Amino acid sequence: MPVKTFSSAVFGIEATTITVEVNITSGTRYYIVGLPDNAVRESMLRVESAVNTCQFHMPRQKIVVNLAPADIRKEGSSYDLAIAIGILSASGQLEGAATGAYLILGELSLDGSIQPVRGALPIAIQARREKFKGIILPKANAREAAIVSDLEIYGAENLLQVIEFFKGAGSLKPTVVDTRDEFFSNINNYKTDFADVKGQENIKRALEIAAAGGHNAILIGPPGSGKTMLAKRLPTILPPLNLHEALETTKIHSVAGKLSATDSLMTIRPFRSPHHTISDVALVGGGAYPQPGEISLAHNGVLFLDELPEFKRSVLEVMRQPLEERRVTISRSRLTVDYPASFMLIASMNPCPCGYYNHPDKECTCPPGAVQKYLSKVSGPLLDRIDLHVEVTPVNFTELSSDRPAESSEAIRERVMRAREIQAKRFEGMSDIYCNAQMDAGTLRKICRINEAGQLLLKKAMERLGLSARAYDRIIKVSRTVADLTGSEDIKIEHLAEAIHYRSLDREGWAG
Repeated sequence: MPVKTFSSAVFGIEATTITVEVNITSGTRYYIVGLPDNAVRESMLRVESAVNTCQFHMPRQKIVVNLAPADIRKEGSSYDLAIAIGILSASGQLEGAATGAYLILGELSLDGSIQPVRGALPIAIQARREKFKGIILPKANAREAAIVSDLEIYGAENLLQVIEFFKGAGSLKPTVVDTRDEFFSNINNYKTDFADVKGQENIKRALEIAAAGGHNAILIGPPGSGKTMLAKRLPTILPPLNLHEALETTKIHSVAGKLSATDSLMTIRPFRSPHHTISDVALVGGGAYPQPGEISLAHNGVLFLDELPEFKRSVLEVMRQPLEERRVTISRSRLTVDYPASFMLIASMNPCPCGYYNHPDKECTCPPGAVQKYLSKVSGPLLDRIDLHVEVTPVNFTELSSDRPAESSEAIRERVMRAREIQAKRFEGMSDIYCNAQMDAGTLRKICRINEAGQLLLKKAMERLGLSARAYDRIIKVSRTVADLTGSEDIKIEHLAEAIHYRSLDREGWAG
């Protein structure tokens, strides 16, 4: 008589329950059906060795394992444990065990030990939704799954522990994690701080504006001027993750297999800094078996692209749509998955190939036209989605050697959070708009009123500095954030003037 156990598969960041049906009849071969990939087909060899190692016997009969629903492709090795328990139950070695009350997942080694799997958190969420009593999974994934309440989580180290558990004589104890205590005790636990940065007050100000309004920014300056150091500290001044954001971020990293055995819940905003040799698939996600890319791993955090012109143009262009929609859709012939990608883009670059164009002390050695050719590697449509262009100058010796303490990230973060609270009230009731950078054209015209003096300043800026038309909306959005930081209800001339200052790359003749 067929026996059923239950496992799970992850598609995108959501899980689907898989029923593992095992039937043993007369014959001599093993079969796995239900669209298994090579890793699943090979599982019978791992299961046989693990079962024999645990002093149980693998039936020398025809074994048919069906993974239902049969029209969904099954990938990976996480079905090993469920198949092994199903075979032992169908052969009478686990007769009467309540295997159907639990989701079972884990990869078996030949000696019966259980290896970790990906996606434990979304699987646990789906298990609770479908009213399972609990989950049996690798011990390395137990803390990750245990942040889901009202579900028994058992982390096992080997197959024998799972067999004994179902026989009622095991020593497995449920893993318990206090989600709220875990979240609030580790929130904002950053190792870096803006207090470490000497000088560069104008750059800190620009990054404060970027954090307050959720604006994308690009830092342009010579080597050694502190661009990377400043960018790495941006997450420390962003508002703390709320519990919903933490769960969503943890789900993505769980699916990608980026959580360690000691991790349960991500409590700080992610900071991703891929190398410039990255492929477009690695950046946005995808592959033969779709996985989240760097832009999804940076969800609710910061994506930092160091030396922006060195990235392949095709890699940069695929970011344009996710930057607007804050989501990336990966389509394949048999399935379509969505990954969230709401991140702040921070990029850095040298002003020219040699790095010293506009340097106060060193001469640029680039030949005529080289600067413009270098900057043209970054397309206009991508720059159109970057609100702040910030020129970074080297720090002089006096500032570097000064003992005067710099402002801490905590002090800057408090101002950022006050500005975000103003925006939360402003956009209350509006779907998918949480900060100034996300305003569409209609909302911008409705909310950001510019007086006559401000319009005159904008007109002069467009004419005298050669600003492009695409810079107009960006300037208004940034000026609205500057006004929020000062607590002003209206956008004043000084707010507009500061926003105009952050459009370096739109100026005609900036690159010679």
